Amino acid sequence: MQKIILDTNVIVSALISSNIPRKILDELVLSKKVLVCLSQEVFEEYIEVLNRDKFAKYRDFKAQAEIVLNRLREISRMYTPQREIRVLIDTSDNKFLELAAISTADFLITGNTSDFTINEFKNTRIVTPREFLDCVLSS
Repeated sequence: MQKIILDTNVIVSALISSNIPRKILDELVLSKKVLVCLSQEVFEEYIEVLNRDKFAKYRDFKAQAEIVLNRLREISRMYTPQREIRVLIDTSDNKFLELAAISTADFLITGNTSDFTINEFKNTRIVTPREFLDCVLSS
C-alpha cells in the first residue's frame, strides 16, 4: 500500500470543490486504498487551517472538515519526527519534509508548487494532486 502525506491545501481544496483532490480524498484516502502519514504538528495545522473563518462561506465546510479530521485521526499512521529540517523557504512547510523523512512516504501531495520547489525529498516524491492521480491510474 502506498504511503502518502497530504499538504493542508489538498484537504481544503477537496472540501470546497469536486475536483482531483476530492477524488483522492474520497476514493483513495477515506476508502483506505492508501495509507496517510501524519505527525502531530501536521495534524494541528490541518485543524487550525480548516477552522479558519474564511471557509464559513462554503456550505457545510465546518461539518465536512470535522468528519474528515476525525476519519484521518482514525485511519492515519502517526509519526514523531526526530529531527528538524530546514530546506524550504517557507519554514512552516518544513514539517511536511520532517514527516517525509521519518515515514518514508511514497508521495507528498501538494498544490503549493511555489513553496515546494523540489521534486523529491528522502525518496518521497513531491507531486501535485493531478500528478499523483496520474501515477496511481497508470500503475
